[in-house]
Amino acid sequence: MTDLEVVARGLVGGEGSVERLSCHPRLLLVACVDSERPAVHIWDCGAGRLRALGSVGLTSEPYGDAFGWQRSQRTPAVAWHPERPLLVVAGEDGLRQWTPAGLSAPEGAPASASYRSLAFSPDGRTLWGSPSVRGEGEAWESSDVLDLSSGTIGAGPWWDTGVAEHPGGGLVATLASDQGATYCLFARVDQDTLPAVMRPLRRALVLDCDGYGTPVFSADGRHVAVRGNAYDNSVEVFEFPSLRRVLATTLGDPSPGYPYPPEWLDQMRAWARHNIAFGSRAGVLWIATPTGTLLEVELESQRAVEHDVLTGTPVSALAATVTGELLVAGSGGELLLLSVPLRPTQTRPTTGDTARAAAEAFLETTAEVPDDGNDLETHLVLTDGTRTWEADDLATTTTADSTDPTWLQLQAAINTAQVKGE
Repeated sequence: MTDLEVVARGLVGGEGSVERLSCHPRLLLVACVDSERPAVHIWDCGAGRLRALGSVGLTSEPYGDAFGWQRSQRTPAVAWHPERPLLVVAGEDGLRQWTPAGLSAPEGAPASASYRSLAFSPDGRTLWGSPSVRGEGEAWESSDVLDLSSGTIGAGPWWDTGVAEHPGGGLVATLASDQGATYCLFARVDQDTLPAVMRPLRRALVLDCDGYGTPVFSADGRHVAVRGNAYDNSVEVFEFPSLRRVLATTLGDPSPGYPYPPEWLDQMRAWARHNIAFGSRAGVLWIATPTGTLLEVELESQRAVEHDVLTGTPVSALAATVTGELLVAGSGGELLLLSVPLRPTQTRPTTGDTARAAAEAFLETTAEVPDDGNDLETHLVLTDGTRTWEADDLATTTTADSTDPTWLQLQAAINTAQVKGE
């Protein structure tokens, strides 16, 4: 049973499935990243219908048997302009720009540049790309800042996995990943200067291992969710601005450790990597499952309700539109637009003043990392949602047990080895 209403249906690409849905932040448009080849399909999801508008990379070679890093290197990155119907795609042929008028090279950006992650600044005048293509030092240790008005490329901070704008404005979240630990970095965006640059802040989340997706903010700015990781199908949700963890769960069985049994690998692959969204119900996270259902998780009560959507068909991607409807992609290329009516006890997320207050409160509790802070870790105040570590704490800790996160066990072992070597 479900109280979700199917508003419209579509079939994306005519074959295969969609592995990621990227909704425009202001308009009822969605970019559907193809799972069969490095292609992106653009759809209109307004006026109670789904309508195909165009594609990028449709003639590219299929992925075939490519898996893991080989596959991810070919997967295109996408970025919507914050106001206009304009999508920039970074793929095998460099940067391409889609608008309703057709495809072109993006103005002010080198068409040959190929980034694994891409984002517009909140004012739309700057394009951020990672890893750097400037050819200076280690590419993954910095990013590029493209001034679209002048065509110049400058240096930006280290980030590698998407950029999410807080709905309160002036603040973004992104990831800086390493095999042992991933930082969810928050950054102030100074839009009074051109180009707009992310200025990382000291307060940050620390996530175990790597392999996470772009953070997802709720519409009222009071929660942020992160989907990962390389070893577990984990979902974590944090209150904002407190960063207190309110949900931590693993979808399916936890990692049994290396070598991985085939049945566990099959389970890992069955769960979509882009399967969480905040919709029009306040305090609710939606999670899509391999059985074609959606889980509605009320964060305060931890109560979960299952909704039948694509019975027997795995959900390959999930996203929410700017108006709070849910977009569901099925493994056969199906695309569903779902309305989410409120129950008598539920409310819609309060936006505007609530979101701005959350962003401002966070900014008041932290400070920017110094411009000359090349060693980022030495300036961060880290939390996993339950404990907090100052940089000096981590530099000296030598105790950790098997119940502690992997990154903390590694840090303690490194510090212990250094003490013994003195």
